[in-house]
Amino acid sequence: GPGGDAATGQEERIPGQVLAGSGYCKWFNVRMGFGFISMTHSEGRTVEPPLDVFVHQSKLVMDGFRSLREGEQVEFTFKRSSKGLESLRVTGPGGGPCSGSERRSKGKAPPPKRKPKGDR
Repeated sequence: GPGGDAATGQEERIPGQVLAGSGYCKWFNVRMGFGFISMTHSEGRTVEPPLDVFVHQSKLVMDGFRSLREGEQVEFTFKRSSKGLESLRVTGPGGGPCSGSERRSKGKAPPPKRKPKGDR
């Protein structure tokens, strides 16, 4: 965008500033309720290499059981904290709800895929 380059590096100097980013879910532990987003874009700029942004399930914008699926595309706001980068509000692309992992309900989890035992 216009004047985008002038802002490079500003975020390092302003603690607690709320920034916008987008990327994809790197991993998410459904049981623990947190994970990390790989941020590939921030404030209209490409982030290379992608940065890890901490995500807690309470920050996910979606109905029902909140979780992220690995590789899911997300948009979010985040801030720099003592722990690093931390997401504040996470949505799907275009501000829609996150799609989340397949394990939406708190009922029975689907059975794990059995690896064929070739040694017996």
